Amino acid sequence: MTRPITVGVDGSPESTAAAAWAGREAVRRGLPLRIVHAWQWQSYDMGVATDRETRAGWAREAVDGARRTITERHPKLAVTAEVLEDAPVETLVAEAAAAELLVLGSRGHGALVGFLLGSVGRQVIAESARPVVVVRSGDRAPGEAAGRDIVVGRHGDPDDSAPALGFAFATAAARGAAVRVVRAWSLPPVFAYSPGSLRMLDEAGGLEPYERKALDEALRPWRERHPGVPVTEHVEMGSAGQVLLSAAGHAQLVVVGRHTSRPLGPRIGSVADALLHHAPCPVAVVPPA
Repeated sequence: MTRPITVGVDGSPESTAAAAWAGREAVRRGLPLRIVHAWQWQSYDMGVATDRETRAGWAREAVDGARRTITERHPKLAVTAEVLEDAPVETLVAEAAAAELLVLGSRGHGALVGFLLGSVGRQVIAESARPVVVVRSGDRAPGEAAGRDIVVGRHGDPDDSAPALGFAFATAAARGAAVRVVRAWSLPPVFAYSPGSLRMLDEAGGLEPYERKALDEALRPWRERHPGVPVTEHVEMGSAGQVLLSAAGHAQLVVVGRHTSRPLGPRIGSVADALLHHAPCPVAVVPPA
C-alpha cells in the first residue's frame, strides 16, 4: 500500500504553509496527499465556537479550502481530505502511522484552535511513529531553491542517527539537493577517558580528527545508497543545538532525530526542541527505529 503524505490544517497561515509544503513534497516523491483536520468539540469551549455545528462548519471550510488550493496548484496530484471529530493527539498520531510523513504548521492562531497549538503539536511529534515536518507561516517554495542544503544532525552511534540520515538523504535525492551532515562535539569529562579511548584518540590524531573519521564511516552506507547526492561533512566543537541552528540559517530543511523513549514517556529532545522554536526553515523530527 502506498503511504500518503498527510498534512493537518486548521485555516491558519501556518497550516496553509504546511499544506503548500506537503503538496510540493508529494509531487516530488510521487505520493498522494491527504489533508485532515482533527477536532473535538467541548460544550464549554465558548471561546472557539458557540455551538457544535458552527465549529464543524469551520473545520469543513478549512479542509475544503486547503484541498481547492492544492488541486489548483497541482492538478495531477491525487488529493483526499477529511474532517475527523475525535481526540486530536490520538487521531493525528494514528494518521501519522499510516503516512509516509506528517506535516504540521508551527503554531495555529486561527479561529479553529486545535492540534496546531504548541502543547498538542509537541505531543504528536513526541509520539509519532513516522517523521513529522513542522513548517512556519513564512515558508515559500523559493526557500527550496538550489544552493540550499538539507541539513541533518548526526549524534551518538551510527545506529542512533540512521533514521534521520536516511530521511535526509531520501529527501535530498527527491529534490536534487545536497546534504550537509553536522556533527557537534565537546570535550568529555576527564573521568570518561580510559586507556583504550586514549589510544584511539592518539591514533586518530586528536579529538576533532577522531570525530571526522567517525562521521565519515557513519556516512559510508548512505553515500553508497545515494551516490548522486552531494555531501558536505560539518564537524564543529559546540553544543548540538547551537551548531545545528547556525547551519540551519541557509538550509531548505533541517532534519533531527527524536529522543528515544524513557521511563517518563516519549521525548522530543532538547536539540529538536531548540530547532522547532528557532530554526527559520522547516524542521523534520524523525523517530528512532
